[in-house]
Amino acid sequence: METPSTPDEAEPATDFFKPFFTFILFLSLMACTNSGKKPGKEQALLRSDTGYITDEKKPFVNAKKKNSKPKKKIYLTFDDGPNKGTKNVLDIVQDENIPVTFFIVGEHVFASQGQRHNWNRLKAADNIEICNHSYTHAHNRYDRFYELPETVVKDMVKTRDSLLPETNIVRAPGRNSWRIDSLRYTDIKKSKLAMDSLQKAGFIVMGWDLEWHYDHKTFQTQNTADEMLTMIDSAFAKKRMRYPNNLVLLAHDQVYHSSADSLQLRTFIQKLKTRDDYELALVSAYPTIRKHQSITDTVRAVAPATDTVKPIKTDTL
Repeated sequence: METPSTPDEAEPATDFFKPFFTFILFLSLMACTNSGKKPGKEQALLRSDTGYITDEKKPFVNAKKKNSKPKKKIYLTFDDGPNKGTKNVLDIVQDENIPVTFFIVGEHVFASQGQRHNWNRLKAADNIEICNHSYTHAHNRYDRFYELPETVVKDMVKTRDSLLPETNIVRAPGRNSWRIDSLRYTDIKKSKLAMDSLQKAGFIVMGWDLEWHYDHKTFQTQNTADEMLTMIDSAFAKKRMRYPNNLVLLAHDQVYHSSADSLQLRTFIQKLKTRDDYELALVSAYPTIRKHQSITDTVRAVAPATDTVKPIKTDTL
């Protein structure tokens, strides 16, 4: 007969399983505790790679965007020089260090020693571009001048060959007409054939978008510097220009012979320079002219030499 165990004899078996049960309970508690926690930094970084939402802080991004709009360009041009006002204009634009284009009349260069001196100064000046405004300025008889397209072409050719062989950019005297590739505009229809002839002869004809008007009897400006700035703002706002965001401004050398008008010109330039939305440029940088010259240079580079094109004679003027 088997003798029953006493309580003291059963104690060792219970003690043997106690550590095992304690370990199982500890693991269960740890699993419950971790399941309720948010992912740590390392977990967050790992999960961010898989596309999960994490607690990782994102860098601050300023909602205010920088103004990346390109500046509106203004091409300040002066016609009819060299003359009595050219010296003042050149002094001002050189002092203010701005790019300016002069459309000169060939006949004026040889009219006097003083005007020849101004011509030499223009040629030597930095940041200045000189373009063709004809040789005779039609002797101010525009209707008769444009009746004969061949005469108009010869007039431009004479200035080009004698003074400006490096440029084919011209402005027709007394006419606001454009011929730059597909950009075509004729203000007075009677001169259309003459403008077409200039383009066929290889000239780039540039008009203007806005004029600084003057009294043709007193040669005094009719607009102040502030009025011109207002007119420029209005032209851009209403998009009154041949090419978007590019405005060609016409002025005349002779107007700035007086100190009062010269002051208005200087004031205008100084105020224009403070405007962050505007930028002054030479007419050779005008978009359609730049594109035209780039194409022309490419054609010249690949075209074979030829002697079939005869130069236009200019000895009739």
